[in-house]
Formats: sequence, C-alpha cells, structure tokens
Amino acid sequence: MRTILLIGDATLAPYAGQLQTEGFDVKHLPPGAPEPPIGSPDAVIIDLDASAEDPLARRYLDAGSTAEAPAVITLIPPARLAALDPASIPDDFLLAGATAEELCARIRRVLYRRHGIDSRNTLALGDLVMDLANYTVHIAGRPVELTYKEYELLRFLATNRGRVFTRETLLSKVWGYDFYGGARTVDVHIRRLRAKIEDRHTPFIETVRNVGYRFRTA
Repeated sequence: MRTILLIGDATLAPYAGQLQTEGFDVKHLPPGAPEPPIGSPDAVIIDLDASAEDPLARRYLDAGSTAEAPAVITLIPPARLAALDPASIPDDFLLAGATAEELCARIRRVLYRRHGIDSRNTLALGDLVMDLANYTVHIAGRPVELTYKEYELLRFLATNRGRVFTRETLLSKVWGYDFYGGARTVDVHIRRLRAKIEDRHTPFIETVRNVGYRFRTA
C-alpha cells in the first residue's frame, strides 16, 4: 500500500478520506507537527497557503525531484499562480480547491512517472510484471514463485531502477536495521532472483563491481 503524507490544515481533510477510499495509506499533519515514524512516504501533498514556512514541508520541497525523495505535489492558492516559479515545484501542483478525484489522478500520475506504477498498482518492465497489491510476479505471462524477501528485494530494486545500491543499503531497506545477517545474504537472494526471473536474453539486475546492484533501466 502506498503511503501519502498530507501537510496542511483542516482543508485537506476531504482529500484524506478520498485517498483512503482509493486504497492509499494516508497520514495528515497540521503545520508545525513533528513527523510521525512512518518511514519515507511515497508522495507528499503540501498546502502552500498553510504550510509554506513549515520546516517539514520545506524539507520535502527543498529535496527536489530525486529518486531518493518522495514525489511532491503542492496545492497553490489561485492568487499566487501568476508568481509561481516552475522550478520550485518538484513534481506537480494543483490549484487550491481542486477536487479529491483530481488530486488522486495527479498522485497516480507522478507515482507512475517516478516508479512506473500504473493506476492498478502494477509495475510493468518489459516481460516483468509485478502486481504490487497482490504480491504476484509474472515473466512473459508466466507466474513466478518468490519468497517474501525475494519479492521485497525485487520490488525495491525495480521501483528504484537505475540507482546503484550497496549490499549494506539493501540490507537496511529490505531486511531492516535489526537484521543481524551479513552482506552475503544479499548476494544469495540476488542469485536466487536471477535464477527465477532472468535468462541470458533478459537480464534485469546488474552487478556493479565493488559497489553493489541495480535494476537495469533498459
């Protein structure tokens, strides 16, 4: 389930309800509230009229549109539209007062642009198709049986394709900080994943010598 963080006052409450109906996990923070321990959200919605100077909102806005940062959509008062600097918008914006349905559509669009995930929560990369809602994987229409950790490792790499991750980073992101196994655990799971999803014509995961692994972009 994708996590959406809303930063703003009570005017965002109707959006929260619609997003939950659409299947998102939603957290709503008023300006000035401390960030909850939810990990990194997939997308952040910021009401600039209420939260322009909020430290947490500024942190997400200043992070820019990068693979590490969540997607950011800003709600902008119509009166500020003429003075809007496009470079100040990481991913997308909406005019304040837009419908909840429009916001949902924008969120799905930025998540697709960022991660390749469509409105059905499906990630399709060549012959590889991952249903992120039902935890299934298919290669050229053929179902592939993965363990939970194999699936989570594949999901993390595929939704951050093109980025190189060290074994230590993969351990912390997929297994968690409380995991006591060594980096060899990552190598073993990568080898098993490759045996299940790849052949010599369709390599998905690339080894970056002396660094780690990345999911190929082409």
